[in-house]
Amino acid sequence: MRQISRREFAQASAALATAMAASSGSEAGSPQETSKPAGEKLRVAVTGVNGRGLDHVKGFLEQPGVEVVAVCDADEAVIGNAMKAIEKKQGKAPAYVKDFRKLVEMKDLDIVSIATPNHWHSLMAIWAMRHGKDVYVEKPVSHNVFEGRRAVEVARETNRICQTGTQVRSQPGIRQAIADIQGGKIGPVDLAIGLCYKPRGSIGLTMGETPIPQSIDYNLWCGPSPMVPLRRKRLHYDWHWVWDTGNGDLGNQGIHQMDVARWGLGEQKLSNAVFSIGGRVGYKDDGQSANTQVSVFDYGAKTLIFEVRGLPTPDYRGAKVGNVFVGPEGSLVIAGYNNATLFDPQGGKIKEYKGGGDHYANFLKAVRSRKKEMLHADILEGHLSSALCHLGNISYRLGKAENLEAGKLGGIDSSRGMKDCLERLQTHLEANKINQSEWPFQIGRRLKFNPQTEKFVGDSEADTHLTREYRKGFEVEAKS
Repeated sequence: MRQISRREFAQASAALATAMAASSGSEAGSPQETSKPAGEKLRVAVTGVNGRGLDHVKGFLEQPGVEVVAVCDADEAVIGNAMKAIEKKQGKAPAYVKDFRKLVEMKDLDIVSIATPNHWHSLMAIWAMRHGKDVYVEKPVSHNVFEGRRAVEVARETNRICQTGTQVRSQPGIRQAIADIQGGKIGPVDLAIGLCYKPRGSIGLTMGETPIPQSIDYNLWCGPSPMVPLRRKRLHYDWHWVWDTGNGDLGNQGIHQMDVARWGLGEQKLSNAVFSIGGRVGYKDDGQSANTQVSVFDYGAKTLIFEVRGLPTPDYRGAKVGNVFVGPEGSLVIAGYNNATLFDPQGGKIKEYKGGGDHYANFLKAVRSRKKEMLHADILEGHLSSALCHLGNISYRLGKAENLEAGKLGGIDSSRGMKDCLERLQTHLEANKINQSEWPFQIGRRLKFNPQTEKFVGDSEADTHLTREYRKGFEVEAKS
């Protein structure tokens, strides 16, 4: 972890003083119009720059008519690379703001780009939009279903442009592939499979509390999540595998492929039911989320299946992190972020798709035009796809530890495509020498869901998982 130098900190502090002076006199929370003509610069702040946020910094620095004016992070030790990249490109250091609440009060700021841990995404987006900023927010857009829906509602109330960081939607090759299957190239698609076969090793097992790095304001880092002692070796990144802050790989990498799966099916709502099975198997560590998981989402005439595998595994039909769509006249396999192949029923190639795009450019174009319809990944799309991940995890977390036997799956193996999926899962477990008596699976609760109300049907316990108890001062506002 790189410690910020005295020179960098001094420059950042001076820049912040100037920026905050410009914002003095503005009323906190009052919306500000940010529409600017093409020749006028858009001023961007990036928050959360230890990982994905550095790509945000570089992505915005490459755009014409954009100035990155501020960096925000609760850990001052991780901002060095972002500060250096901005200063090198723009000739001066940006402001450094540790507290996001102060960042959004800056008057001369048009856009906030969010790449923090998941538990902060919706709240930061809502606060930024309430202060008149447009928002680019990383996936998943929420930590739970309630706050994701609130982000959508606030975007509409404030007329802010809010883009989700599911950049696959801006890849021309994938856009054409999805258009083709929705146009009937392989007949009516009734099965979508999302794959997240990504190696995930142990994060280690601690026997007690871990010291908090002195460079971090831990209160700010925790924000809306419980401020509990750290009980893992690394504060950063491994928050993905702890329920208070992350959503497992279903909501980490998997959200990209979940979004493509729902997109390809053409569904603009959540599913009618959900069922999930899985476990954290093969090692004992401080992680809580599943490293092996299968979730099935019932859309009536259509089925969406999602598979997570963190242990070594071969590809499925040429894809490890990707999607498979099945129709009566063939299939579409998406094996990456910008390439796909259309097959006939016998497995012969019909068409290949390639080509990359710029998700940041798409966002900025919508910001300039003030037309949310121009976004490839509007906040509503992000909410629906993120919420599917949450529903899968809720079913899983409400389950019971049992051996993985077909007779105990409540008929889930009869869903479209599930028989093949479960057989491949059993083969996968056997290949990794996972003994079910030693590593029992969590057999999730089958949950009925009302897509209109975004509540479970007849299950008040499951409904409690649709939101969380927020810490004082970090609440996600309820709808008035």
